[in-house]
Amino acid sequence: MSTENDNSSLDNLNFDNRFIRELPGDAELDNFRRQVYSACYSRVNPTPAQQPRLVAYAKEVAEDLGLSAETCESEDFCQVFTGSRLAKGMEPYALCYGGHQFGHWAGQLGDGRAINLGEVVSQRNQRYTLQLKGAGVTPYSRSADGLAVLRSSIREFLCSEAMHHLGVPTTRALSVSLTGKQVVRDMFYDGNPQMEAGAVVCRVAQSFTRFGSFQIFTARDDLDSLKQLVDYTIRTDFPELGEPSIPVYLDWFKEVCRKTAEMVVHWQRVGFVHGVMNTDNMSILGLTIDYGPYGWLENYDPDWTPNTTDAQGRRYRFGNQPKIAYWNLVQLANALYPLIMRAESLQQALLAYTETFDAGWQAMMAAKLGLAAFEPSEDDALVNELTQLMQACETDMTLFYRQLADIEVSAATNSPADFLAMLQRTSYEPLSDENRERAMRWFAMYCVRSQRNARSPLERSTAMSAVNPKYVLRNYLAQLAIDQAEQGDFGLVRELLDVLRQPYAEKADKHSFAAKRPDWAKQRAGCSMLSCSS
Repeated sequence: MSTENDNSSLDNLNFDNRFIRELPGDAELDNFRRQVYSACYSRVNPTPAQQPRLVAYAKEVAEDLGLSAETCESEDFCQVFTGSRLAKGMEPYALCYGGHQFGHWAGQLGDGRAINLGEVVSQRNQRYTLQLKGAGVTPYSRSADGLAVLRSSIREFLCSEAMHHLGVPTTRALSVSLTGKQVVRDMFYDGNPQMEAGAVVCRVAQSFTRFGSFQIFTARDDLDSLKQLVDYTIRTDFPELGEPSIPVYLDWFKEVCRKTAEMVVHWQRVGFVHGVMNTDNMSILGLTIDYGPYGWLENYDPDWTPNTTDAQGRRYRFGNQPKIAYWNLVQLANALYPLIMRAESLQQALLAYTETFDAGWQAMMAAKLGLAAFEPSEDDALVNELTQLMQACETDMTLFYRQLADIEVSAATNSPADFLAMLQRTSYEPLSDENRERAMRWFAMYCVRSQRNARSPLERSTAMSAVNPKYVLRNYLAQLAIDQAEQGDFGLVRELLDVLRQPYAEKADKHSFAAKRPDWAKQRAGCSMLSCSS
């Protein structure tokens, strides 16, 4: 693998690679699948791409890293961010971690198809880990090939950036590129494998440390490595908490609980369903991480999951995400217990999750409905009735809340007919007489409640439109972009990326991106349910 290209601005990136300098690494340097003990990482080089070709890049992420458009559109950029060349300072490695998958301890998992290139410190003194997903096998690949395909890579690239612009805490994506290699995938594990175009996403985050990064050491009774990783994480990512100690460990865990709650509130606000909330997919920084079989609610259904693997138990369905996040935090608390030895203190720290989530959810729902504040005595019933109505009517969640902002609610000018027309317009089935009557009762209750806000119609509409997006990455839109990209046309990928940069803005020429799911997409692969397969 080449490392020579001193004229490239990519060689001017400031890599300090603190993670591998300060934490225990795998003594075995050969890249073969194995159990890795007493190590946070294994050194491994990416597999060079055969014919790298850039599909798209995120200019905002590039700017954060200090990369110009000229650099991002260069051949060298494509070489580096498909793993074909190591820029100066890069020291690639894969992370070791374990995790609970669908509620069951799975033992060692690790970065099976992700390779960190290193950690960059930007000119603004911000730390970014650059990670390639789909760049080849690692010691943690188990029986897999370490590669990714174009469809999943486009979905991850677009969703990472869409979530950021929605205001949801998330890892980012710098680029997505073709490798020139064909990869075999059985998309639905049904015995029908196909050849697909290989691709690599460059993911970017302050850290990719997960709950499972700590769990693996406790499960193996390796408390020395556990302490080293906890202390490193606090000093590097939570320095404001002070030098590591038992009280600081508790403060840190409480902060992780709080950040996790804030993230899940945002998921519920925009109708995002992660699909695979295993503990190895939970970021210690409260970031949305690992975009696999995710989806956005279209017709409102709290029992919906986009994951075919979860279709029977629906553990990770939309309405269960807050509880699963708490369950995962309990597993993290169990992993930290040997360092703290204070069960009651950890239980108290867990309250930070429930308190933050409950307060955040109430404030979020008040904002979505245009209310100045959430009043539980009235608003619990208001919200419960609305969500039941939306489910009964198969109402598109994104469209409904966005268009509710334009419905007049004053005593003198509100119109139940306008509300009913909007509800029908945003629903996937005709309104029954029962649901019409139910909707009129809810709307009357909502108008009375809204009239106490002392907001002008413009103020109410503006406030609601700031939290209720017009554009989200609907699965069918992502699939259309994938279909075109697989034919060599990346135009829709780039157009979607541009639209999703301003998800709350009105764009006169982009209304087609804010339309209901078409009938053809209801059951189509890639538009309704997805598997964990790449």
